[in-house]
Formats: sequence, structure tokens, C-alpha cells
Amino acid sequence: MTKNHKIVIEFENNRILPVVFGHHNDNIIYIEQELNTTINNRGGVLYISGHKDDVTKTRTVVDFLYNKAIENNDLKKADVETAIRFCLEQKNLPDDCNSSSIVTPKKTISSRSPKQIEYIDNMQKNTLSFGIGPAGTGKTYLAVAQGISMLSSGLVDKIIITRPVVEAGENLGFLPGDLKEKVDPYLRPIYDAFYDCMDGEIVNRKLENNDIEIAPLAYMRGRTLKNAFVILDEAQNTTTMQMKMFLTRLGQNTKMVITGDISQVDLAKNVDSGLVQAMNILSGIDDISISLFTSKDVVRHKLVGEIVKAYEHKEKKSSNKNDK
Repeated sequence: MTKNHKIVIEFENNRILPVVFGHHNDNIIYIEQELNTTINNRGGVLYISGHKDDVTKTRTVVDFLYNKAIENNDLKKADVETAIRFCLEQKNLPDDCNSSSIVTPKKTISSRSPKQIEYIDNMQKNTLSFGIGPAGTGKTYLAVAQGISMLSSGLVDKIIITRPVVEAGENLGFLPGDLKEKVDPYLRPIYDAFYDCMDGEIVNRKLENNDIEIAPLAYMRGRTLKNAFVILDEAQNTTTMQMKMFLTRLGQNTKMVITGDISQVDLAKNVDSGLVQAMNILSGIDDISISLFTSKDVVRHKLVGEIVKAYEHKEKKSSNKNDK
């Protein structure tokens, strides 16, 4: 591999370069660190040097950011991170980044990783979709956004979101307050996603009108869910019977998305996770998709990905010891 490969990039519109480079050249510095190249700017001309493959990736990232800045006159840190992520995974960044997005009343949400592209496509094409993986991969947020998009477009009449409430180790009946007050602490991340994608007054009105319904999993029993977008979150904490009960609620013109992290099961040790079983039983059935996220798909703070990776490594070592 050539170590001292160099290229020169000249730009037609130098006035947009401060947006591309970022405040105090923060974007350029970040690209250098992540792609192990050296970038020098002289009069609006970039000189990039390093290993040939790294230089090629750097050029792809810079070109993408330049075109995005021309189009939007703005760049966010997430844009830079996304471009680098796609290049490191050797994906065709411009095509892939524009191929999948979710339009909500507040914003258009673009894919930030190749796995998110797969997940968004799966939710839009399939009746039942699974998003499985660690925290920070966007699986719940994107599911909520897709539900909001379909509700706002009139494709469904309501959004239903449910979770098995086991985290506190308490029965809901013994917690103070009405149902909403009991369940809300467990569903705060979902509320945050709603308010991020839709005006707060509209969210509150739809909650009051029951166009958005948020309830514990036990309250799904006996119902047939029609004309709805239904999300089962934290599904790793369902039992086998709970998962079967939920899946058989599926009615006409309804989409279901099931999200969870099988490394974070809070059930008793002798109780099997319904999510793990469902993944094995339903894999390969037409109109059902399974998107598996890993630590490399984390789009939250970079450190979250490193934390998840460290835990995965520890669990792998423990598993290898037990196998001996």
C-alpha cells in the first residue's frame, strides 16, 4: 500500500468552504483523525496525503460534504460522522445516504449508517420488522419517526407504542398514580422522539384524542390492532407467551415494528426471552424482516459505541471460557 499518496482538490465555490471546513476547521481535523490522512488548505485548495485507500476515502467524504453544503448551506457534525461511517464500511455514500429517509412534520431524517438504510427500507416495505441491537443505533427513534410519517400522511389512523414493564421489578398495580403516570417513566425516550419529530401541541392533542396510544404490553391482550403503526419496544423483556400474544394482535392495514437489545434482558434467569425465540422462529418468513445492529452501528456519542464494543468483547471472552 502506498504510504505517501497525495491528491489536490480545487473547488468551484470557495465561499462555501468555511461551512465544509467547520468552525476552526473542526470538520477537517475530525476527518484527518478518523481517516488517518493529512489535509492542508491553501487558498481554497485542499492537499490530501496518506495511504492511497485513506486518501480516496477522504476525498469521497470531502466531496460529499461540499455538495451537501452547496445544497443546504449548512453542515452538522452528524453529516461528517455519517460520511466517514459510510466510507469506512466501503459503501457508496452519496447514493446510500439519499436512498432512505423518513419525512416527518418537523424534519426529514436521513440514514446515518448502512444498517439504518436497511432498517428504514424494511419498515417501509414489510408488515412486520425487527430492529435488534445495542443502545444508540437509532432503532426506536427511527421506528417512532416512521410511525409519525405514516400517521401524518394518513396511511394509518393511529400509532400504538407498548413496552413490557419489568425494569423496576415492580407490578404496575403497586405504583402510585393513574396508568399514564405509572407508565410514563418507562417511555420517556419514546416521548422525546415524538416531540423531536412533531410539534409538541400536536403530539399532546393526538395523545388526548388517542391517535397516539402508549400503554404497557399487558393492555394489548384481547385486542385486534387495525389501521395502525404499532411499536413493541424493549422486546427482549417479553416472555414467550407475551410475544406470541403481541404478534397475534396484527390486524388489517397495520404495520408492526419490534425493537430490542438481546444483550440487555431483565427477565428472571429461568425465563426465556420472547424476542430471541421470535427471531429464530420467524426468520425467513416473507413480509417479515430482521435488522441486526452491532456496536459499529451506534450513531449516538462515539464513546457509546466504544462502551458497547468493550462489553461485547467481555461477554465474548466469558462465553469462550464457558465453552471450554
